[in-house]
Amino acid sequence: MQHTPVTIPISFVRGMLSGVQARGQSCESFLAGAEIAPELLDQTGARVTAAQYVMLFRLMIDGLDDEGIAFFSRALRRGSYALIARSALGAPNLEMAIRRITRTFQLLQDDVVVELVRDGAEAGLALRFTNPAAAHQTFMHELLLRIFWRLLAWLAASKLSATRFDFSFMSPPYAGSYGRVFPAPLLFGQRQSAFWFEATWMKGPVRRDEAALRVFLMEAQANIILPRRHDAEISLRVRSHLQKTQPAWPDLAATAEAMHMATSTLQRRLASEGTSFQALKDALRRDAAITRLNTSTVPLAALACELGFADSAAFQRAFKSWTGSAPGAYRRGGA
Repeated sequence: MQHTPVTIPISFVRGMLSGVQARGQSCESFLAGAEIAPELLDQTGARVTAAQYVMLFRLMIDGLDDEGIAFFSRALRRGSYALIARSALGAPNLEMAIRRITRTFQLLQDDVVVELVRDGAEAGLALRFTNPAAAHQTFMHELLLRIFWRLLAWLAASKLSATRFDFSFMSPPYAGSYGRVFPAPLLFGQRQSAFWFEATWMKGPVRRDEAALRVFLMEAQANIILPRRHDAEISLRVRSHLQKTQPAWPDLAATAEAMHMATSTLQRRLASEGTSFQALKDALRRDAAITRLNTSTVPLAALACELGFADSAAFQRAFKSWTGSAPGAYRRGGA
């Protein structure tokens, strides 16, 4: 079975570019290299494929020679992330690994201190900005929390779960997209941006070695910025069923029957996971459409049929409602 394609809201693309733009530099070459149409930046509902998003990140790192992609007053030269991760290897427990990581990071830049903090039964990593200008870059908060949370989860053999994420800024307009990127309760307007986890993990072992690190670093950029593929149980089963039955795209009743439950039960279970059958189906079709438009020359009529629409016009109306753009905006080169 194919994996469900992943697409990324354009708000995160805008955030990734904001450090370069704040310096008055052009982003055109980075967008062109990632085959992202510049006009999508101005469309609130637009999305890009995961491959485009990761490519943009890699092109910016390589082009700027800066793993901080222009957010820090002193560039994080390529290899900085590997150095930070490698400093944790051989630590007797996760607490010592954290102390090594934060100390190494402090040697590489001057704008923010990453602090180990405690709150009752929880421990966390919090950002304390020493450069007020850097503190106003929302994407820097988002990126640093992802970097350090993903690194700690990896050091603990991916078993570490966040209990909550705090953000020192108010909820942004695109906060509805945070769910899959920061899969835990979210608190905005807090004293510091931080992520929290059960403090018992502090005494747990570091489960990675140099060989594992080399493998991890091969896909480090994707590991940092892409959503983790952990889904609620019923939502995952619905997605899997819809994927297996393409291009039939069964309706709610047929899906409930295939899952051996009443239609009302399926609706109730999905609601408890914060979604609905139609929302899942539309998200799958949206992501599949964006991926196909970016990677093929499939005619719109054929794509409409693949996605279960009666005709091209119906597909184009739905696509515009999903993304705010016509399908043609997602063709390579905008064609």
